[in-house]
Amino acid sequence: MKTILLTGATGFLGSNLAHKLVASGHRVLVLKRPSSNLDRLASILPALSLYDIQGPDLSAPFKQHGKVDAVIHTATCYGRNGETAAEIFEANTAFPLRLLETATFFNTDTFFNTDTILYKYLNSYALSKNHFYGWGKLYTDNKKIRFVNIKLEHMFGPGDDASKFTTHVINSCLANVPELKLTLGEQKRDFIYINNVVAAYEVLLEKSINQSNLFQQYELGSGKAVTVREFVETVHKLTKSVTRLNFGALPYRENEIMNSEANIEKLDSLGWRCQTSLADGISAIILKKSN
Repeated sequence: MKTILLTGATGFLGSNLAHKLVASGHRVLVLKRPSSNLDRLASILPALSLYDIQGPDLSAPFKQHGKVDAVIHTATCYGRNGETAAEIFEANTAFPLRLLETATFFNTDTFFNTDTILYKYLNSYALSKNHFYGWGKLYTDNKKIRFVNIKLEHMFGPGDDASKFTTHVINSCLANVPELKLTLGEQKRDFIYINNVVAAYEVLLEKSINQSNLFQQYELGSGKAVTVREFVETVHKLTKSVTRLNFGALPYRENEIMNSEANIEKLDSLGWRCQTSLADGISAIILKKSN
């Protein structure tokens, strides 16, 4: 059993991790905003120790539970709700840096950081994530803590946020909206089902401590990119939707990434395998929504 401090536990990835960590017998401490919605954690709340973020001092869970073996940082701000650049920087750089500093002070072994595959100058979100990655690298260079950086591809699954592209497409097709406006869909993306993501974190929690390097970086995806058009057409087919797919109605965004695919060799070498195909993952979401 490990004592694990988890951020972002009320979000999609974090809540799935929290459920799995509790089921595996770990002690899970949750660092959250006072206003966070706890619905995703309702069934495991008695097994969690919750701490509200109040001011810059993040030491309470470290002081009250003895040694924290690992921090798993999944909390993030995408900037989708009109946040300023300063607010995004605070959420994605300043806050995790304070947490990294606190974890180092209390001799935590490992800090797991959930990173993005996006080009750092794409937007404020990507730049702020890149800034924190740099701080993590600096801390390992100075031999202060083990920092495991996880560059996550396009995760999807039941219960994901409605604002996500994958969820929007599935919901639109299930609802048979008259028309779904899309880009040409030529850009390739590596879509990975949530259960496979959680399984990768489990493997890293167990095995990263045995690696010689304090700084470790892993790309996390299925290892197989498909075009956005193929993803949408697969959803359309599996939902038996009559929605008209209007490819080309929308332009590509500025600095659009046209090919994104994880190199999963390092994760494979640790024994992890991506078990769920794209079609099976989409089918699982459809089944969940129909029940």
